[in-house]
Amino acid sequence: MFSERLLTWYETAQRDLPWRSKIKNPYHTWLSEIMLQQTTVATVIPYFKKFLQKWPTVEALGKASLDDVLVEWQGLGYYSRARNLHKCAQSLAKEFPTTEEDLTKLPGIGPYTAAAIASIAFGQSAAAVDGNVIRVMSRYYALPTPKPIGEVKNRLITLLPQKRCGDFTEALMELGALVCTPKTPFCQECPFQRDCTAYRLGEVENFPVKVQKQKLPTRYATAFMIRREDGALLLRKRPPHGLLGGMMEVPTTPWEENRKLGGGPTIRHTFTHFHFEVEVSALSDTGLFEGIWVHPEELKNYALPTVMKKIIKVGLKAL
Repeated sequence: MFSERLLTWYETAQRDLPWRSKIKNPYHTWLSEIMLQQTTVATVIPYFKKFLQKWPTVEALGKASLDDVLVEWQGLGYYSRARNLHKCAQSLAKEFPTTEEDLTKLPGIGPYTAAAIASIAFGQSAAAVDGNVIRVMSRYYALPTPKPIGEVKNRLITLLPQKRCGDFTEALMELGALVCTPKTPFCQECPFQRDCTAYRLGEVENFPVKVQKQKLPTRYATAFMIRREDGALLLRKRPPHGLLGGMMEVPTTPWEENRKLGGGPTIRHTFTHFHFEVEVSALSDTGLFEGIWVHPEELKNYALPTVMKKIIKVGLKAL
């Protein structure tokens, strides 16, 4: 039986991760799942520990300021997750839903995350489909669809065990992370090797069927390093919504696809949907933009996205 074989493998192969424990803590499950969205386990572990040390309960996180949360989130990327995390914590502090349906009503919790929390934290029979699960199921059944989320979910529902649903969910994701990897999978270690359709066909790495990636556009801007005589740097807060919402930045021109760069030092950064090229320029007019003055040694106390840290590093060195 699929679930029995998977759970037997998981009992000896699972990693010791800080959000896993015999006594399930919904706060830990939710926090880890939000952090793990589009982020590796190795990157998330220190952030997870840091958040729990500062905010040991969901109530404590809900009472924190958004600025504090954004500061601690620096480096994890996809900052809308941090804004939704803070907003969601305020709701969870009042009541923590236990069902997939109710969880999806909360900020930042989509279908996968809701199913994962319901399954792992509350033992609900829920089919959580992430990238690892799609890869395992696509290979096991040799699914010909480029984006088979719906088909994978339907097939996964038929495989769910009556007990240990949370362990099953984590085990399937663990199998994808440790064995059924995107490149050079360790098929000899897989408990389903003899039943895997893609393996029998000799086409494991051809599944999931790849979608042709679109070429990303490039946007351009000039970033202004505005400094007072005492060395303080002018920063301003970005609008609360949208890309890097609520975080701090040095003033820039609009981010546009028309190239208008001069000859100053340039940094390049890639976001999910576009490349970004920024020329860093010194500006002596301290009254042109509104903001706050921050000394370089105090920058660590402000929520600066990676792209802005790159700009400031280049600017402080070159200008």
